[in-house]
Amino acid sequence: MTFACASLRTEVAAPSYPRRSEEDKMGLLSILRKLKSAPDQEVRILLLGLDNAGKTTLLKQLASEDISHITPTQGFNIKSVQSQGFKLNVWDIGGQRKIRPYWRNYFENTDVLIYVIDSADRKRFEETGQELAELLDEEKLSGVPVLVFANKQDLLTAAPASEIAEGLNLHTIRDRVWQIQSCSALTGEGVQDGMNWVCKNVHAKKK
Repeated sequence: MTFACASLRTEVAAPSYPRRSEEDKMGLLSILRKLKSAPDQEVRILLLGLDNAGKTTLLKQLASEDISHITPTQGFNIKSVQSQGFKLNVWDIGGQRKIRPYWRNYFENTDVLIYVIDSADRKRFEETGQELAELLDEEKLSGVPVLVFANKQDLLTAAPASEIAEGLNLHTIRDRVWQIQSCSALTGEGVQDGMNWVCKNVHAKKK
């Protein structure tokens, strides 16, 4: 059975930033610059999570795009940034239940898995935990570094990252490096910290 989906491929040109401190530089270009010691390196990042977890908002935040109007991803979004010999491809796959079986079509050659959780949707913690556990058992994702974004921390009802980590039994992961990062895709808080971790561990994985 083939998966027909409405796909959107966006090639994002490298933006030119005014002179600012490294801390102020947002977006994928600043992350790519940290990989200078590995020229012409292509990095494939898989962005997964349940529907409404905030994956597309996060992706747009990373690419410094407008996040005022977000629609549910029915197929997949790809953001590719090219600059100074680097290419970072981020694949955002829809998280609706009917789409999840097709996630496995995108596992090949993944360098980092980013898993996004709606920290305020406590009723779905069990469901999101089960999906993550199944991903970690996938042979094609064996050993792939995992970053869990505990998203929507801007909401008062959001569970802290430490509580989510305990509920998901992340401390039992022994076959790969992992990190959980509190963030708000809406405000951008915590996103850069998570991507810095991604850069560091992609670098280590590819050595």
